[in-house]
Amino acid sequence: MNKFLSLASTLLLTAGLSSAAKSYTASVVLENNQFTTDTIMPEIYGQFAEHLGTCIYGGLWVGPDSPIANTDGYRNDVLNALRELKVPVMRWPGGCFADEYHWMDGVGPKENRPRMVNNNWGGTVEDNSFGTHEFFNLCELLGCEPYLSGNVGSGTVEELAKWVEYITAEDGPMATLRKQNGREKPWHLKYLGVGNESWGCGGDMLPDYYADLFRRYGVYCRNYDGNHLFKIASGASDYDYNWTETLMKKAARQMNGISLHYYTCYSWSKSKGSATDFDADRYYWTLGKCLEIEDVVKRHATIMDVYDPSKRVALMVDEWGTWFDEEPGTIKGHLYQQNTMRDAMVAALSLNVFHKFTDRVRMTNIAQVANVLQSMVLTKGDQMVLTPTYYVFKMYVPHQGARVIPAHIDCATVKAESERSSRPRTVPMASATASEKDGIVTISLTNVDLDRECDMQVALGSLDLKKIVKAEILTAADIHDYNDFGQPEKVTIKNFNGATIKGSNLNVKMPAHSIVTLQLTK
Repeated sequence: MNKFLSLASTLLLTAGLSSAAKSYTASVVLENNQFTTDTIMPEIYGQFAEHLGTCIYGGLWVGPDSPIANTDGYRNDVLNALRELKVPVMRWPGGCFADEYHWMDGVGPKENRPRMVNNNWGGTVEDNSFGTHEFFNLCELLGCEPYLSGNVGSGTVEELAKWVEYITAEDGPMATLRKQNGREKPWHLKYLGVGNESWGCGGDMLPDYYADLFRRYGVYCRNYDGNHLFKIASGASDYDYNWTETLMKKAARQMNGISLHYYTCYSWSKSKGSATDFDADRYYWTLGKCLEIEDVVKRHATIMDVYDPSKRVALMVDEWGTWFDEEPGTIKGHLYQQNTMRDAMVAALSLNVFHKFTDRVRMTNIAQVANVLQSMVLTKGDQMVLTPTYYVFKMYVPHQGARVIPAHIDCATVKAESERSSRPRTVPMASATASEKDGIVTISLTNVDLDRECDMQVALGSLDLKKIVKAEILTAADIHDYNDFGQPEKVTIKNFNGATIKGSNLNVKMPAHSIVTLQLTK
């Protein structure tokens, strides 16, 4: 029996259905407590733009002299696409790049800016034409908060302190330099990351050493003229609970947030697998790895609770998403990968998990915004395509800033195995999340089953909803489908007519491998 048939048999047995079944049933109960004030922070839908591959140069920035339609050097097509997502926050300049970036090289007349080698990502030579002014102006164009990652690995306390002063001070030597470079008023900077992956590419530090370093940097990164920094410590990767324990023990009082990085990756030591060529085993295993972030967040949050029971310190999952092998024929180290309906599933399931932890998780940043890993957009010359992941973020916009309505789901599961892991992963076949804002209840549902329709029964309880005002679906003929230059809308949002309300119950007929978002009112 081949792997696909083996997995399919396991699925049907777990679901308690015969092999002839073409659909399955899942039930969702919405727990509406009108006194609950837990809010899905808009920053949970944050983006990440690193100097990596063509994320910045060619993805966001082409320069004002480019024949590609632009506004002051920013691509118009990408700007418009990101505005549709109501991007709340953008992280920059890294990533690993942050701890090799010296900000003074990226200010002043562009013709005078020194070139640099991007040692982390392919050895690409960059001209520093995209620097501090270009980033903060981009954030103003998008209406989003800037999140600055400071250089701790190869930088100095003085360098980062002066960068903060340059950006936020009304007067003084750094403010004078900023004004000479064309910006009279200071920018607003809320989020400041003190280093990135300091346990690895950011300096290969031990947690005790970094905790002391964080405290030192925090002293000299000051608040100027009414600007208040939200200082974020470089946190753990995945399952490194000792890193979180040490930082919380030694520096919790000095930090406002601590980061966490978690990638849905098939393997770190071998091939990560193809973004587009995968079988059913790898599909379900990938979703299981994605969903494991729930247990990871729980364990880090439990450690944080010991040292910060009032939950003042936020957990910032400021790098997450899928990481597969680079597309054949692309530049090594540029991390360009395609984005299929499988990636859309990972996006929806991950966001659903983040919605459960509003008491701790107050920002996440998917990696990355353009042309790198699980990106929102792909660009090639003057062309741009929107990815399936982009459409998930667009469908989920109504959840931003909304009150959480806990959703409890009961559904079939499947066990997925991998030759790379001794531990099988159990994957629920359906997922749900719900929220309310301004009298509109938004319900997002996911059916991850590759073959079967899901008859989703949603108990609305006391919500008293009578009307479906908007219904959208994201699916594809095949789970491997993706958008590309020449076929930009193979996977796209469409209107959905498979939902009905009967009394206090919502019935949703969901096709296989589909994501549905409904907006309901009284």
